Formats: sequence, structure tokens, C-alpha cells
Amino acid sequence: MSAVLQAESSILLRADREGVATLTLNRPDHFNALSGELLEQLQAALDAIAKDASVRVVVIAARGRGFCAGHDLKEIRALGTQERIEGLFRKCSSVMTSIVALPQPVIAQVHATATAAGCQLVAQCDLAVAAETARFAVSGVNFGLFCSTPSVALARNVGRKQAMEMLLTGDFIDAQTARAYGLVNRVVPPPQLEAEVATLAAVIAAKPPGAVASGKRAFYRQLEMGLEPAYALASEVISCNAASDEGREGMDAFIEKRKPNWKV
Repeated sequence: MSAVLQAESSILLRADREGVATLTLNRPDHFNALSGELLEQLQAALDAIAKDASVRVVVIAARGRGFCAGHDLKEIRALGTQERIEGLFRKCSSVMTSIVALPQPVIAQVHATATAAGCQLVAQCDLAVAAETARFAVSGVNFGLFCSTPSVALARNVGRKQAMEMLLTGDFIDAQTARAYGLVNRVVPPPQLEAEVATLAAVIAAKPPGAVASGKRAFYRQLEMGLEPAYALASEVISCNAASDEGREGMDAFIEKRKPNWKV
């Protein structure tokens, strides 16, 4: 199947290159709203990548005029009952927690507007790079739906006052404000976005995969701990790193003044 035909027939695209798997949301006519079907495909893709040792980094991108408009409100309205609606949000929560649980770092490549659960998706990724023209909002409150689920990721990335202002007003912030808040890491002109993400992904992909996976896992675990348990966990993880083949190779390379030879 050609790339063009794939783009026309699938709502989620996957392309692998040099250790980087790019997942592209492909519902451009719906601003890449997270329908139940798209969430299921995202979940399946993340589950497959978690078992794929050839993938070192994941990029989540999108096609069309928007990055992601959040949930599909027409679908939510059609579901009707609270029980059925909760089923949809459970799918979304599973995708978000899978991003955190994934051994590989995940980078959001945000070329345009990200609202509600789309903003949540950006916040949940480990890193995010945005075009200067991108905008962000958790705007559910404007439609009678306080963005409770997006608030989980948002409040873990930006200050509480900034998060609450976004949630209560539903107002947009621009890319530079998102960077100042801590929602994104880098902001670049739109023509440079893909290259900036590719460069960042390549830097990370060159790091030892075992150390990256264990470090990512420990980073999120320690955030939920008190100070002493966090240090105990971190000490265990870094000691395990140091005693591993990767750790020994890294230290030998440093001592011998050469580049390390990481093995998958």
C-alpha cells in the first residue's frame, strides 16, 4: 500500500525510521478528535511499540489544520448514558497511562491547535515541541464539560495556578506561553518543526535504551512519593544501571575516552 493510500484509509498512521516510530493522527476533517476508534488504534499501536526493541523514541504528530480537538463531542452526545460515556473516557485514560508506562520516551509534535483532551495528550507526552503558531486550551468549561480528565495531565506539568486558570476560563494560550508554563519544551517556526523533533528524537535514540527505560519509569514513580522513598527508589535504580552491562560499558568508555557501544 502506498503512503498516499494509507493516509486516505487509516485514521492512525505509523512510520518507523532509524529507531523512531511516528504515530500520526489522521482525522483532519474532524481536527483529529479522539474518537473511540482512534483511541483504540492508539492503544494498539502503543501496546505493539512497548514490545518492539527496535523503537527507541515515539513521536505523536497529526495531519490537517489542527493537532487535536479533544474528544468527539458528537460521539459523546450520541453515547447518551453515563455508563457508555465512562467507557469512552476509560479508553482515553488507558492511552494516557500507557504513554507514561511506555519504555520509550514520547514526543508530541504540535503543529497547530490542541484543545481539551488534545491538550491533555500534549501534556501527557514526556516531551513536546510546538510550532510558534500552535495554541492550547482546556476549553470544555465553555460547553458545560469541565476538563477534569485533561486536568490530571495538565496539573502534573504546569503550576497549579496556571492550570486552574486555563481550566476555569477555557481561554487559549499561545505557544510561547505554553513553554513558559512548562507545557512544551521548545517552540520553533512552523517550517522547522519536523526537523527540530527529528533532531531531538535522534539525540534520545542514541542513548542506552535500558537506562532510558528504567530512568523514565523511576522518574514518574518518584513524583508520587515522599522525599525519602523517592531517594531510596532512585538509589536502587541508578545502582542497577551502574551494575548493568550498559553502565559498565558507559563508564569504561568515559575512562578510556571513547564513544560507548550500546547494545539493544
